[in-house]
Parts: sequence; structure tokens; C-alpha cells
Amino acid sequence: VGRVKVYEAIVKGENIPEPGIPESFKVLLKELQSLCLNVEVLSSDGAAIEMRDGDDEDLERAAANLGINLSRNEAATVDDLAN
Repeated sequence: VGRVKVYEAIVKGENIPEPGIPESFKVLLKELQSLCLNVEVLSSDGAAIEMRDGDDEDLERAAANLGINLSRNEAATVDDLAN
């Protein structure tokens, strides 16, 4: 959770959201992946942890409220997308 969201929660008198993954760590993961290194975050028992943050859920919720479909077929052609 960023400082802005914490500040807004304090000002509005709401509960402070649970802290998430630091943005610098997510940037590091993306940089390593851009070097073709397969990076997985594992829990203490060795299970893979999905690296989603609340921002993704906020984005999907906002898109749904606006009637925008963010899901797409990765194998779609240009003609498929035009229809």
C-alpha cells in the first residue's frame, strides 16, 4: 500500500489497507524477467505465490464499471479484434 492510499484512509477515517508487495520488489522481478530469468516467489513450504496486488483488482473493477472488457484472446488476429 502506498503512502497516498494510507494518507487518504487516515483522512477519511477508514481502516488502513493491508500492506502489499513493495513496488521496488515488483520492479526488480520485472527487470529479472526481462533478462529471461524465470523468477518465482515461493512460500516457506515451497508453494508458488501469485504476485497480484490490489491495484490489479481495482483496475478490473473500474473497467467493469465502465463496461470495458480487459480480457482478450492472446492468439487473436487483427481481424478478430476489429470485430
